[in-house]
Amino acid sequence: MRMMKNLLILSLFFVSQVCLAQTFRISGKVTDKTTGEPLSAVVVFIRTADVNTFTNVEGKYSLQVKQGAYTISSSYIGYEQKDVRIQANKDLTVDFELEGNLELDEVVVSANALDERVKSNQMGMEKLTATEIRRMPALMGEVDIIKAIQLLPGVQATSEGGSGFSVRGGSPDQNLILLDNTTIYNPSHLMGFFSVFNNDVLSGITLYKGDIPLKHGGRLSSLLDIQTKTDMPERIQGTGGIGLISSRLMLEGPIGEKTSWLIGGRRSYADLFLKLSSDENVRSASIYFYDLNAKITHRLTSRDRLELNGYLGVDNFGAEVGSFKYGNGAAALTWGHVYSDKLLSKVSLNLTRYNYGLSSKMEDMEADWKSAITDWMLRVDINQPLSDLWNLSYGTTHALHVFNPGIVTMPGAFQDLQMEGNRALEHSLYLANEQKFSSRFSAKYGLRVSMFRNMGSATVYHYNSDYEDIGSTIYPSGKIYNTYTVAEPRAGLVFNLTEASSLKTNYSHNAQYIQLANNSASGSPLDIWFSAGPNIKPQLVDNFSAGYFHNLHNNAYETSVEIYYKSMNNVIDFAEHSNLILNEKLDGEVRTGKGKAYGVELMVRKNTGKLTGFANYTLSRSERTIPEINKGKTYLAPFDKTHTVNVVANYELSKKISLSAIFIYATGNPTTYPNGRFEINGEYFPIYSGRNEDRRPDYHRLDLSFNFIPKPDTKKRWKGEWNVSLFNAYGKKNPWMITLNQDRDTGRPYAEMIYLFGIVPSITYNVKF
Repeated sequence: MRMMKNLLILSLFFVSQVCLAQTFRISGKVTDKTTGEPLSAVVVFIRTADVNTFTNVEGKYSLQVKQGAYTISSSYIGYEQKDVRIQANKDLTVDFELEGNLELDEVVVSANALDERVKSNQMGMEKLTATEIRRMPALMGEVDIIKAIQLLPGVQATSEGGSGFSVRGGSPDQNLILLDNTTIYNPSHLMGFFSVFNNDVLSGITLYKGDIPLKHGGRLSSLLDIQTKTDMPERIQGTGGIGLISSRLMLEGPIGEKTSWLIGGRRSYADLFLKLSSDENVRSASIYFYDLNAKITHRLTSRDRLELNGYLGVDNFGAEVGSFKYGNGAAALTWGHVYSDKLLSKVSLNLTRYNYGLSSKMEDMEADWKSAITDWMLRVDINQPLSDLWNLSYGTTHALHVFNPGIVTMPGAFQDLQMEGNRALEHSLYLANEQKFSSRFSAKYGLRVSMFRNMGSATVYHYNSDYEDIGSTIYPSGKIYNTYTVAEPRAGLVFNLTEASSLKTNYSHNAQYIQLANNSASGSPLDIWFSAGPNIKPQLVDNFSAGYFHNLHNNAYETSVEIYYKSMNNVIDFAEHSNLILNEKLDGEVRTGKGKAYGVELMVRKNTGKLTGFANYTLSRSERTIPEINKGKTYLAPFDKTHTVNVVANYELSKKISLSAIFIYATGNPTTYPNGRFEINGEYFPIYSGRNEDRRPDYHRLDLSFNFIPKPDTKKRWKGEWNVSLFNAYGKKNPWMITLNQDRDTGRPYAEMIYLFGIVPSITYNVKF
């Protein structure tokens, strides 16, 4: 009897332990209570169980807990937190309907959980919301997301006032820029002074530095992921603004209960002031840009969502002697489907085109030059979150690249000049997994396999070791004449030291098959995209990074330290005095070799209180070693900057008044100056030092901004706001270009600096209705 009792007690104990060890799945959906719109990136957590997750694009979430009683919470900035008491003794479905609790004008609406940088398995990721960007001081009052990106750690502007940016020592063409998953090849208006992105139509931006998600590829340095708004408004509403150089307007609204639409546009009007000139040539000139964004979202069923996005941007410069025009066009059709809470898919068809045209009229001679690159892309992405150990993502991408490097037509006696176009196919497959081994330790890993195939018709030139043309081969239309296949593994580990601190490490191997032909740091709209081929291997990089992340005072402060090392192969540069424009033998001007970049990034961000903002410091170095350049000696990359400091501060004096400031300091870009001269028949000629052995003067600038909301508590639909900005507040003359000239009398050389901006004030009136 005693033995039976002991066996019974032992059995009950065993059963109780099994029950206690058993886990149950809690899943559900988070929506906006007013609109019914699914909310993505919402944090859902059970604090006592140290369990948390984020909703996906459909607002779905899923997490695992042991048996017991818990309070499950859903939190999203701009909404009331909602708590639900549950008894986890079986799989449960818990849905949340969140109510907004703050006016948009009074809060930075963020898709980030405040502890995301600590707990996320992503490294080198930076996020900015549209509201954060809008509050920053802006050149001529034109809010610019690219200028905002240039303030992040590890990111530098490539030239004064330009829209090009370098990430961790890479070149601007090593950054993949996506607008709703569609590539944007030239992100600049007005020769780079403004970006092509209208802040009013955006929900936010995410920059991935090196640690690019596996579903994306084709670039070495970074991914800039820009998403337009996904709101489902109950009524027609809009935002707009009138500034000194341009005006903008965005409208959005519903069509029935399942469809919403959005349209936004901008136009500059500097050309309108030219009409006031007394000079006839000036009156006939034109200089302006415009862009249009449009989006239609339709919920076919509770499980199906269809989106159609479009973008068109054009810059035009015209005068009596000629004109210059360039622009981007992009479109995407996306179908999202939810098979279950453990299987979701997204299929999209994307089209993008960048083109430019240059025409001139001089006496009896006319010429027109046109060039373009066009991409057609099909992509399929699937997410399958099975459990904490198996959160799978997989998919495929197929793209057709069409390169038209240039055609010059000259009516009359001149013969047209047409560069041979070419085509290429780019394919990829990827499989990724995220594993959460415990509340402290998680990992992600996966493999992307990419393939690039050159396709005829094409003429491929052959070169000897001295890059002399020794013949060519002609391939017919549709002929695949060259193929590259690259395996791109990526992996990362996260160890949570405490609830507020973590250590992370990451490795990625990336390949890049297309790049820009340019030989200036500032870049130009006339730069030509060209592809890898028989004479040019794809560029490759191995990215290594590690970091320590620590939040303080209940996530009020975020701090981080990240170190990185990049080892590059087949990195591209161009021969001295190379001809890059309308050159059918462009690949003969290319020189390839090795490169490396390394550095450390420090970041502090304050999220709460009247004073918010961030400060960061980057210490870095970027080098190239190419046998045919600089006599084979290692030289600094064009975008190497040893020290970079950025400070962004926002202070809310009251509901009506807020102040903002930006301070930037950066080491000057590497450059090449002459270190001697020689004379021939009284003419002096410079002798140059090694490539990039000198530097331009250091760069620094202070921008200030004053925001005034006359009636912050008004219940009227029309809400106005005044913004006054001061760009380069203390008038620093930062060099845009340094030219070398020679005194006619003495023959002595001298340098002359050209700068673009002194103190630039601006005023803008913004409105919401």
